[in-house]
Amino acid sequence: MSDETKTEGAGHHDPEDLETEGYKAPEKKTMDEIMNLDKDDEALERYKATLLGEQGAGVVVFPDDKRQVVVQKLALVVDDRPDVEIDLTQDLKLIAKKKFVIKEGIKFRIRIDFVVQREIVTGLKYIQKTSRMGVTVDKMKHMVGSYAPKVEPHSYTTPYEDAPAGMAGRGSYHVNSFFTDDDQNNHLKWEWTIEVKKDWAN
Repeated sequence: MSDETKTEGAGHHDPEDLETEGYKAPEKKTMDEIMNLDKDDEALERYKATLLGEQGAGVVVFPDDKRQVVVQKLALVVDDRPDVEIDLTQDLKLIAKKKFVIKEGIKFRIRIDFVVQREIVTGLKYIQKTSRMGVTVDKMKHMVGSYAPKVEPHSYTTPYEDAPAGMAGRGSYHVNSFFTDDDQNNHLKWEWTIEVKKDWAN
């Protein structure tokens, strides 16, 4: 909600516009193709080993879920306060009813926990559009990175944002969030609400 976190000019780009200036998505490759690239390049081999870790390739955490990226949790992170979380494995209609209540003027971050399975995913992005009374007040796009399959969830935390302050800044803000990648896969698109109040809720 602050100018510091905006990476898109409001009104110039739709949050689903996945083009990032100066960035070109690499050609899609399977895990086997990646592992067989430049085998005599020791530095690259070390990098691949670091990326894959001890679990190696082809990890499947949720056999019945065909998605490569399973977004599990969204958390509101404020220094010196417990994290407040939303379970993103619920029905999207239930998620849309969830509300974070925050104190005006505080600094906060958003953390997303997700599992990658089957193949390496490249160029993950988190896109967020915030609106109030139907008017877009903030857009941001964060490059999350590339991740290998792993049993344990990965985690991404956005930079700090400033909550609105003053009487005019208080109220409900509707948030549309979108987790995608270089191949423009829709891993999860969800809606939720931030309620800015004069003080923390009891």
